[in-house]
Amino acid sequence: MVGKSEPSLEAGPEQLLYASILQKGMYLGIAILFITFTMYALGIMKPYIPLDKISTYWGMNVHEYLHNANIKGGWSWLSMLQYGDFINFIGIAILAGVTIICYLVIVPLLLKNNDKVYAAMALLEVIILSLAASGILAVGH
Repeated sequence: MVGKSEPSLEAGPEQLLYASILQKGMYLGIAILFITFTMYALGIMKPYIPLDKISTYWGMNVHEYLHNANIKGGWSWLSMLQYGDFINFIGIAILAGVTIICYLVIVPLLLKNNDKVYAAMALLEVIILSLAASGILAVGH
């Protein structure tokens, strides 16, 4: 047929940028997880829950664990980073939050390409993910 073009299977610039940021964030998160777990496993940092007592918490659900260990939920782990069993959360937070950064980074490129609908969707995704991470959109647990 004349005039019909084949759809491109190549990734667009915003997809490549998203993937590049995601890859760097993933490597950073995994590297931090590896380093912080090594610090915990080697006993470089004192754990909040002593290793000889940790098995008493294994059978508990989250609410029982938090209550018995005297830990506040949500983002309270940020105030406990001096403990080896909580510093690991930094890498987890990076891995969980890198998607938000990816979406934020591609918005200017989408607007430059006049993809206003995709830019609005990316911003909406950032808002929803940020609200969910903050605990404001807590559903269920």
